[in-house]
Amino acid sequence: MIPNIIKDRFKKYAVQNADEEEDALKEILQEIILQGLSHTDFFAKAVFHGGSCLRIVYHLPRFSEDLDFMLKQVNPDFTWQPYQKAIAEVCKQYGIYPEIKDKSKVGVTVQKMFLKDNSIGKFLELSFQHSPNQKITIKLEIDINPPAGCQTEVKCLDFPVDFPIEIQDLSSNFASKSHALLCRTYLKGRDWYDFLWYVNREVLPNFDFLANALHQQGPWANQTIQVTPAWYINQLSMKIQSVDWQIAKRDVSPFLRSSEKEMLSKWSVDFFLGELSKLSKQW
Repeated sequence: MIPNIIKDRFKKYAVQNADEEEDALKEILQEIILQGLSHTDFFAKAVFHGGSCLRIVYHLPRFSEDLDFMLKQVNPDFTWQPYQKAIAEVCKQYGIYPEIKDKSKVGVTVQKMFLKDNSIGKFLELSFQHSPNQKITIKLEIDINPPAGCQTEVKCLDFPVDFPIEIQDLSSNFASKSHALLCRTYLKGRDWYDFLWYVNREVLPNFDFLANALHQQGPWANQTIQVTPAWYINQLSMKIQSVDWQIAKRDVSPFLRSSEKEMLSKWSVDFFLGELSKLSKQW
């Protein structure tokens, strides 16, 4: 049976549609997974980063699908398998019985694990979900060959209980996002939403970490790139002018609450160049 702490948490989302309902269920499961990982040696070896980190730790106003991690040290032998039991045991404490599959593959830089569950939806009062048997899927990814230069910090979460996790600091997280903005081979509007979040908080990217990431993967791989403020601003300016902002808005819209979607009307080349100018003035 689902404990009241889960039911109370779900009610706080005050969901308005099916997308928000599914996002709330995913986020609750994400935090329970993090609690399970905290019961192991996982955060001695790895750090949490990415959009879900910003959402869960810093309350980024958009939902995020996956849990992204990176090892502190390169380890080609890492697999998710040792952590499945701890996650399953913590889920069981809350009446949740997920299917967990380690999809680790030898020779792959990013190792994946999937958690699928339909038990949580059977006990909560859902208003929009089409079927109580619908499965919620959470993907966990970890970079086992991380670039050097990442800075970290310890944060404490308070749901479902108090527990510590280790995360990328905001400067390094922004560097990871900057790498995605510059190197991702497809357009992801969520990247640009996060970019605005960093700019509005006057965060500057960790250039050492970004330079190492660029050297490792993307169009500048194996090149000696001097990442300076001028280089960074110039590259992002060119990227902004190449983006189809209608596609970007369609990508991020399902992850925003109705009140947040209004700001998407501003998205354009001129708007993002203006935001980039704000960032450039910090150096």
